[in-house]
Amino acid sequence: MRYLVISDIHGSYDDLLKVLAKKSKYNFDKIIILGDILYHGPRNDLPKGYAPKNVIKTLNELKDDIISVRGNCEAEVDQMVLNFKIRDNAIIYDFIEPYYLTHGHHLKFNSEDDEILNRKILYGHYHIPSVKEIGNHIYINVGSISLPKENNPKTFGILDEEGIKIYDFEDNLLFNV
Repeated sequence: MRYLVISDIHGSYDDLLKVLAKKSKYNFDKIIILGDILYHGPRNDLPKGYAPKNVIKTLNELKDDIISVRGNCEAEVDQMVLNFKIRDNAIIYDFIEPYYLTHGHHLKFNSEDDEILNRKILYGHYHIPSVKEIGNHIYINVGSISLPKENNPKTFGILDEEGIKIYDFEDNLLFNV
């Protein structure tokens, strides 16, 4: 099983299409969305290609291949228009080590405070691709496909039995965990 891992779409249809077009190169089977799907949020400018209705239509066509968790910008109405379940968090058991999926806005980044049993945690929220090893946890942020912060590029992840690799939109490998 190979997953495309994305976060923080924020309604950017253009960026969603760009990352989905990578299927031919990366041959992913399913998509993990780590939150903030439709709304851009009050702290963000509108992303280029902001078209939430088009994002809805495109993702609904892929509904059987999506695992999604709730971000801080999700609202009840988002679940009403999306035909796949948005969970508070999820766990992927397809590999030797399971991965915990969360948006990240509730993470404390303290091995003793985060009540997460899984060692590897995939998250978004901060719009900055990164890998942090704290205590028994490895926190892996896949960044944002639409609104990267701190001069980072737009990024996505590919998760398979070898681990997770984070790439920019030019297909440069940034992290291999």
